[in-house]
This record gives sequence, C-alpha cells and structure tokens, in this order.
Amino acid sequence: MLKSKTKWIVRNSDHNLAQMLVNELKITPLVASLLVNRGLNTVDSARYFLFGKDEFHDPYLLKGMETAVNRIREAIDKQEPILIFGDYDADGVSSTTVLMITLRDLGANVQFYIPNRFSEGYGPNEPAFRHAAENGIKLLITVDTGIAAVHEAAVAKELGLDLIITDHHEPGPVLPEALAIIHPKLPDSTYPFRELAGVGVAFKLAHALYGRVPEHLLEIAVIGTIADLVSLKDENRIIAKKGLEKLKTTKKIGLRAILKVAGVDLMSINEETIGFTLAPRINAVGRLEDADLAVQLLLTEDPEEAQALAEEMDALNKTRQEIVNTITAEAIEEVEKNFPIETNKVLVIGKEGWNAGVIGIVASRLVEKFYRPTIVLNFDPEKGVAKGSARSIIGYDLFKNLSTCRELLPHFGGHPMAAGMTLKLEDVAELRERLNLLADEQLTDDDLIPITQLDEEIRLEDISLSSLDELSLLAPFGMDNPKPKVLINDVAISSMRKIGSEQNHLKVLVNEDNASLDGVGFGLGPLVDQISPASKISLIGELSINEWNNIRKPQIFIHDMAVHSWQLFDLRGQKRAHHLQNTVPSENRKIIIFNQESLGKISPELRSETILIQDITEAKAFNGYGANIALFDFPPSKGHLRELLSGKEPARIYAYFYKEASDYFSTIPTRDHFKWFYAFLMKKGPIDLKLHGETIAKHRGWSQETIKFMSKVFSELDFVTINNGFITLKTGAQKRDLADSKTYQTKQAHYALERELLFSSFQELKGWFDQVIQESVESEEAI
Repeated sequence: MLKSKTKWIVRNSDHNLAQMLVNELKITPLVASLLVNRGLNTVDSARYFLFGKDEFHDPYLLKGMETAVNRIREAIDKQEPILIFGDYDADGVSSTTVLMITLRDLGANVQFYIPNRFSEGYGPNEPAFRHAAENGIKLLITVDTGIAAVHEAAVAKELGLDLIITDHHEPGPVLPEALAIIHPKLPDSTYPFRELAGVGVAFKLAHALYGRVPEHLLEIAVIGTIADLVSLKDENRIIAKKGLEKLKTTKKIGLRAILKVAGVDLMSINEETIGFTLAPRINAVGRLEDADLAVQLLLTEDPEEAQALAEEMDALNKTRQEIVNTITAEAIEEVEKNFPIETNKVLVIGKEGWNAGVIGIVASRLVEKFYRPTIVLNFDPEKGVAKGSARSIIGYDLFKNLSTCRELLPHFGGHPMAAGMTLKLEDVAELRERLNLLADEQLTDDDLIPITQLDEEIRLEDISLSSLDELSLLAPFGMDNPKPKVLINDVAISSMRKIGSEQNHLKVLVNEDNASLDGVGFGLGPLVDQISPASKISLIGELSINEWNNIRKPQIFIHDMAVHSWQLFDLRGQKRAHHLQNTVPSENRKIIIFNQESLGKISPELRSETILIQDITEAKAFNGYGANIALFDFPPSKGHLRELLSGKEPARIYAYFYKEASDYFSTIPTRDHFKWFYAFLMKKGPIDLKLHGETIAKHRGWSQETIKFMSKVFSELDFVTINNGFITLKTGAQKRDLADSKTYQTKQAHYALERELLFSSFQELKGWFDQVIQESVESEEAI
C-alpha cells in the first residue's frame, strides 16, 4: 500500500445534466461534467460561459455612480486636488493605478496615498485624512477599502472633505456617511454581479468616467482580480480573459520591466503568472516597506526608473521569501517542541521579532504542514500586545470561534477561513486554551486529515488531445472555476523513474487496456522507492498537453499518488542487511527472522523491530495488519510463511530471503547416485571418508557434500554404520525407500522451497502471496 497525502473527494456530478450539455453543445463528457460541477448546469449558462460575448454591465447600475462621476468631473473642471486612498496589497495597488491613470487621462490634479502596514495598519485613518485636508485636498476617493471607515468618514465630513468610497469588502451593519459609496454588495444594490474585486469596482468607475470600456486598463485590472481570489465568473471572467490577453502584448514599461526581471515569456502569460509571479512581488513591497513603490512602477513611463523599481521589487520579494522561510522554520520548531499537534487541534504560536507583514503567509504554511487551524502572532513586549494572522481548515469556522473570545480580542476581523487580530500578550495562553476546547467539541480526527477536492474520476481512454484542447475553453482558472483536478484509478505502470538533477521528481507512464498516459510529479521522486513496479497505482492531478519537438501528447501533472492494495518488493539476492533501514519504511516496520543466528546480521538500531519466528505457533500469533514486513531470512517451510501472513493483510512485503548456502545449486543425488555408491561400498568394503571422500567425489564429478549427504541418508535407513569417519555396510539390511530418511526429506523440501521462494519469477512469488492473503480475506468474509 501507499497512503495518499490527503483525503480525496470526487465531486458528485449529475450525469444526466452533463449528457444534456454533451448533446446540446457538442462538447466532450469531461468538459460537460466540469461545467456541471461549477454550477453551470443549463445549456444557456454553459454556452455563455464557454462561448458568450464579453460584454460588461452598465456601470451606472451601481448605486452612487452618477453622484461620484459628477463630483469627480466637477473637481477636474475646477482643478481641485484629488487624493486616491488605496491599500497595500496587489488589489489595492492595481485599484490605485487604474484610477490614477484614468484621472490623469482626464486632466485631473490627482495624487495617491497608501497607508503603511506597520505604522498605520489597514484602511483609512484619521491622521491621514487630517494630513490630506491640511495639504489642500478637497475630494478623497478610496479604492479597495473604506466600507468600514465609519469614524473616518465622519472626520472627513468635519474637515470639509468630499468622500467617495469604492470597495468590495463585506459591508457592516452601519455604513460610512460619504458623498457616494460604490459597492456591488450594498444591501439595496441591484447590480447584476456582486463579486467584483476592489480593482473591478475601480474599473467600473473608470468605465463611467471615460464613457466607454477602458480596454487599456484591463492589463492592470486583471492583476488585482486574480490576486484577490474573487470568483472568476461574469465580469471578473471577462476582466481575467481580456486582461491576460492584453498583458501578453502590454506596452506599459513598468509591467514589461517586472516581467522581464522575473524571467517571464510574455506569450506564455496566464493566470498563474499573476498568482505566482506578479502578485507576490507587488505584495512583497507592502509587506516589507511602502506599497507606493509598486504603484510608481505601474505608472512610470521612464525605462530606467522602471528597471530600477522592478529590480528593487524583485529583491524585496526575495527578502520576503527568506524572511518567510526563516519564520516558518522557527514556527515549525515551536509547534513540534512546545505545542505538538497530538495535543493541539488549534495552533496558537508567536514570537518577538516575527515580521507582522508576512505572518499570514507563515500561518498558511503551517496549515499546509500540520493541517490545523493556525494563529501566528508577533509579540511586542514593550506594548504588551500580540498582533497576528490566522488561517483555518474546512470544518472550523475561524470567525465564529474567535467571536466567542471577543473579550480577549479588542481588534479582530475576518471570515470563516482567515482572520487578523490584536490582543494582550497575557491573554495568548487563554486564547489558545479556549480555541482548543472549542476545537475538541467540533473537530474529529477525520476532520484533521487534509482534503483534496477532485472534479472527476476518468479513464485513460477518455483523455485525448481534443478533450484537453477543449479544457482550455474553461480558462482562465481561479476561484469558483478552479483548474480541473482528476482522479485516475488503479492503472498499471509501464515505466517509472526519478528525474531531475537531484532526482527529486518523478516520471511515469501508466496504461489501462489500450490507452496510456505520461505523468510528471514534481517533488514526488522519493515515491519511486515506495511503489512496486507490479502495483496498480491511483493518481490525482491536472491534465495538460506536453509539446516537444512539434509533437503534442496528453500528460498529467501529478499532485498525489496511492496504491490501495498490498505491495511486494523483490529484494532477493541482496545480502547487505544495513539496507533494511533505508529501504523498508519505518512506520509499523516489522523485520522477520526465522533463524536465531540471523539476528547478528541485523544492525543494532533495528533489533527492537526484529521478531524471531521459530515455530508455527509463533507465526500464527504474529500481528501483521497494515505492517511493512521484511522477510529477512529463509523460512523453514511454506507453512511458517502461510501462518505468518494468513489473515494479516500487510501493507507491504519486502522479500529478502537471505540464505548463507543454497541447496538449489548443490547436487541433489538421484536414485542412480545412491545405487552406485551402495555398490561401491559393497565392493570396496569399509572406507575412511575423511581420507577418501573427496577423491570419490571428484572421480564421479560430485561435490564432497554429496558423499556426506548420501552417507547420512544410508545411516538413517540403517544401511551402514559410520564410526570415526569409517563407513561400513551392514549385512542383512532390510530394503527401504530413500524417502524414509529424514535427511532426504528435508533436503528435497529445502530444494523445492528454494525453487518456489528464491528462484521463482516475481509474478509467481506475488501470485503465491496473493493467494495466501486473499484466501484469508475470503475466509473471513464467509464467516
């Protein structure tokens, strides 16, 4: 067996609805099932998603849009100073950039302001508003923030500032008193699509101000839309699709500079370019310094400035990665040393000096490693406070549970899967204790197993170039439209090997009936040693097309693998016992020896895992359920093996069958051998075997062991006497069969056992083990 890293859950697809889409839209069953799983289960919705025209909604359907546009135009006409107040993440940076470009194009006197994460925190703040008023600002526009700024809106009114709020975060029970609020989720909003990112709302304002769709801003709008993980449906899908295409041919100097520094081929740009290349670099600036630098990069028209800013952003991202890696390593050590997962269903850890800008990433890393709801805190002993970020798992509503601890959390906010908070240092231990008590009531051991949601279980015969080409119609992928993950179950292995300079990746070719598929598993190279080539494997991953030398072939990027049945690893002929430790997995490892002298060949550190089986009773009592069993030396009989494994259902069997000397290759005397030797003794009389045994053997082309063996058999049959090496025929001995000799029986049995266990083919040995294990299972099922 090979356990998967996560629990695989295949979505239940309505096959009747999928077949309807197949018939009506002439698409493959795979794509039809994926559409149904995404809630696109009518012909019209599926057709629009795949083939619909990219049409944006009227921006004036957003409440407050007309008021906002009129006030902005008035400010432009009067050349009143306008301040755009943004946020320090990728959505906030791109929102600020979209509105800066728009207002500059329209001739506005405009500037921007993004608060510092460390000194000001998230969102509008009173000092910043007062500073703006002192500098002559008359109109203040928030982007990607502001919906919770009730106090700050009152301050703006007091200062004589006109405030326009554009945001997409969840509105609270009390809305700020502003000149206009543009927000698709307002309680009385009738806007057709509610899931715009912050930059999407800014884009709609730009749309209204220009009086047309600002196509030139799509390459900026796509950054925040994908980076902020909003639903990629409706207008967000249009922004993502069109924006990615625009990004491939962008003329913006700043974008080209950062993409070049990151080593991105423009024509290969897709949603992952933003998720893994652009967004992390933009976010790194706001996590470590002021996000202004990122806005300046997107706005600049100076190639030299663009290059310098891009290099600075790239360097900051590398620094951010180093900081994250360092804190993650320290956090893992803290968990394992002081808060082990065996006694902590919720991890609450912190340390002085941990960078508050990256601890959210660290929390996510710990959830990936330990699969526990996790809070990572930065301790500030001088102020006596802890500030942190939290990430959760399915089944544990973080916001709901934190809400029961409000008296400990003067500042906190978030949603079921993520949150941010501030609390007193002295309350950290109580928060940990209370959250764990709640988790004990809500989470079972099964809930603490990571889950991978899969779209479909498919057969190899269903994978073709045409079906994979059709998959591209679903792109771009993201929230509510994830990149499809599929399960391929119980397929045979044609070939499997490690690849890469460090041999840490895996390449496999699997087959089923007449179909085959290539697979690549990055970081999965070690699994090669845990999978027997004769096993059938199940794998999950993402399907794609591999193009090499103008040849296109389907392939799968493997995320995880499993073997559901027991496995045999054939290590016969290996005599180096120290390989046991590296070859046989340590989990539930049981090393079986049948001979006491074999214990000396086992390394001392493995002897506690070594079990001596000397008789049938001990073999029968052995508990091998789910064990990784190493059969180190040769058993006395098949019966010992049968009783050892019968009804035990092991995970793996490693067959060494070490034997010092083989009976198989020694001469097994025939009846003619015995007949000649008997006649020789009768003719020559008593013979000293010590002196003449070797000469007799050479004369006949036998080994000396053959002479000794036949002599012992004659002795047991009472044909001869052996005294101090002299062998003498007995007169009047009764005729007996050779099989009456215990030595003869043992020799024949050993010969047959070696032939079946040591010198059989892999398939023959596997078949015998299968029969033993399966017989026991069938017997149990019959009871």
